Amino acid sequence: MNLRDLEYLVALADHRHFGRAAAACYVSQPTLSTQIKKLETELGVPLVERGSRSVLLTPAGAEVVVRARHLLDDADQIRRIAKAVADPEAGVLRLGLFPTLAPYLLPHVMDRLRARFPRLELLLVEEKSPALIDQLRSGALDAAVLATPVGEDGLICEPVFQEDFLLAIPPDHRLAHAEEPLPVDVLSGQELLLLEDGHCLREQALDVCARGGGRERGGFRATSLETLRHMVATGAGLTLLPRLSVSAPVPAHPGVVLKELAAPTPHRQVALVRRATHVDAALLGEVAQVLRDVPHVTPLS
Repeated sequence: MNLRDLEYLVALADHRHFGRAAAACYVSQPTLSTQIKKLETELGVPLVERGSRSVLLTPAGAEVVVRARHLLDDADQIRRIAKAVADPEAGVLRLGLFPTLAPYLLPHVMDRLRARFPRLELLLVEEKSPALIDQLRSGALDAAVLATPVGEDGLICEPVFQEDFLLAIPPDHRLAHAEEPLPVDVLSGQELLLLEDGHCLREQALDVCARGGGRERGGFRATSLETLRHMVATGAGLTLLPRLSVSAPVPAHPGVVLKELAAPTPHRQVALVRRATHVDAALLGEVAQVLRDVPHVTPLS
């Protein structure tokens, strides 16, 4: 048994297809298939069920894959230890971000990250928070920018900033010309447009609704903040938008009026999250410092 064979098995588990798994491993399909069969022979049990359309893991195969992911992550950490000794700020950093933050944060930090870490290759992954946490635990990501609290054992959260929410209103709404900042109880009786399940911002907005006496508009759930902005512009309802999502370089929407909310201002706190066992803690601390230096937010330490 060798690490490469385990990589083939994990790729097969991820892609459920011999051809796609082989492509992901940069080998031919016969090579991958042969090595999987050799691994099964060595272990004395079948690891996969080979079907005409897809590949399924056997119960033994599923257990082996779980162990293999840990072994491959440990091997990667060993390589990183060696690289860190030679050059702590070189190599590859796999960083995850959630969809309601990534497109608005990255324009502010990418140039700064490149300038601060010129020898570091940054690979970005945009997924909803639960998927990012899964990838952190499996070793597919080195760190993720997540809204807190994360509530997961074995993960370290380094706070980076606090981002306030603004109330987005159609121009003809009675609150559009109200004096700012608005108390959160202006939401009483109002219908708010919210994101679909899986977005952490949805849960945060529901908490604000509960505080202010608002309710979710039934029959509609958006897949993105841009959809929410367009729906507000049509007069369909109100919503809460994070400040970065409506700040330069994002262009203003002519059909949306933004209102500040009074203290205690609804907000989300964002952290750089990593595994407690990750060997690049010092490097990730430096990355967190770059993330704190972002306009329109309040840095945290």
